[in-house]
Amino acid sequence: MRRRTFLKTALKATAVTAAGTAAFAALSRKPVQAAPGTAVPSTSFPDDFLWGVSTSSYQIEGAVAEDGRAPSVWDTFSHSYGRIANGDTGDVACDHYHRYAEDVDLMARAGMKAYRFSIAWPRVMPQGTGAVNAKGLDFYDRLTDTLLAKGIQPWPCLFHWDLPQALQDRGGWTNRDIAGWFTDYALAVTARLGDRAKHWVMLNEPSVVAIFGHGTGGHAPGLTGRETCLKAIHHQNLAQGTALAALRKAGGRNWQLGTVLSLQPSWPVGGLDSNYPASLMWDAVWNRSCLDPLFKGRFPELLEADFARIAKPDDLARINQPVDFLGVNYYSRMHQQPDLQGLFGTGYGSAPEGTRKTGMDWPVEPDGLSEILAELQEKYGNPPVYVTENGADYPDSIGPSGRVEDRDRIAYLRDHLLAAAKSIDEGCNLKGYMAWTLLDNFEWSEGYRRHFGLVQVDRKTMARTPKASYDWYASVIRNNAVPLA
Repeated sequence: MRRRTFLKTALKATAVTAAGTAAFAALSRKPVQAAPGTAVPSTSFPDDFLWGVSTSSYQIEGAVAEDGRAPSVWDTFSHSYGRIANGDTGDVACDHYHRYAEDVDLMARAGMKAYRFSIAWPRVMPQGTGAVNAKGLDFYDRLTDTLLAKGIQPWPCLFHWDLPQALQDRGGWTNRDIAGWFTDYALAVTARLGDRAKHWVMLNEPSVVAIFGHGTGGHAPGLTGRETCLKAIHHQNLAQGTALAALRKAGGRNWQLGTVLSLQPSWPVGGLDSNYPASLMWDAVWNRSCLDPLFKGRFPELLEADFARIAKPDDLARINQPVDFLGVNYYSRMHQQPDLQGLFGTGYGSAPEGTRKTGMDWPVEPDGLSEILAELQEKYGNPPVYVTENGADYPDSIGPSGRVEDRDRIAYLRDHLLAAAKSIDEGCNLKGYMAWTLLDNFEWSEGYRRHFGLVQVDRKTMARTPKASYDWYASVIRNNAVPLA
């Protein structure tokens, strides 16, 4: 079915609500019992399905000036007046640097088998290039060993937004030399941890880094402009491809190499023909600008002329590297309409009437995840996929037990997991799911006022208290199945 026809047809559907859970249940073809003696039906997953959780270094580690770590662009940005809600910073975050063993215990108690964390580039290479800081790598050594001792696979991500400020001072992602800088850093980290860590993620959400950090200015390093945004996208793609080739040579067949993209279907607001070109353009920027060079060795058609001004003749060949897996971060669709003031002439509009919203006012659209997985199956060769982020912010509601009873988050996770199970039934090569996120953390420009965690963190004492969603997710992992209600 042509994309335009699909979009116009799909937009006529009723938004997923509480009643939509039953619709997902009806679409699933694998009903089982959640546990012996219960009457709650559930949907099962393949026996080898991998369950885990994801975090990122700047959002949880803290210890920003300890053991030789130098500032990142997010240290600079968060200490700039008015950039972050309530003036929050990641200086302490969740103090994971000192409390990692406790956090690994939380993962193990829930039965998680994978942990996608990120390496802080300025902790390992304070100047971004040159000398490696042994104390910085020592932390990730300890973390890796602790994970393995608990039966949890380490999935290190080499870059999750905290670029060394020293490299930003040299142009950062707008300087094509960063492809070599990133590769040298990747080789240094994998040389230390690669005897134990076997799954390596290159980048997290390069299009988001480019759009918000280099296009609209709402994220670090706070740059703006269409050309700057496109350079950041292209140079991240180039760095990723260069590192993939180098690591493939260094690690042989011992490592599984991949990357993580934020993939969000782009729909025209209201299904209107007049909004359709805007949805296509935003789809090209957000999704295709990273997908197409990696998997197809070409730029998306709508941006081909733009990237041609930036790229050198052999760049696409360097970017178009094989990957062993693709990580997909999914939260909602993007509803687009023309906006002359927008970075690419587009802007966000309303989701269909009746669509549920999270605490951040993001639409709750689990079927958008199925849409993304189906497109990877049909248009990109059905690569092995792991959902590496999926979760929601909701206000904390303390129940009689004294802990957070986050029923909205449970409903969000359940509906998305049911959508994932449906996609597996339909032939999508989905291999695992990692919830976002373990702890209530530093949520970028939103500071600490947003809560995505399965575990509450007391901002004064750093005490960890599992929420109802933590126990619910642990039950899903234990049963390898999602209850339908």
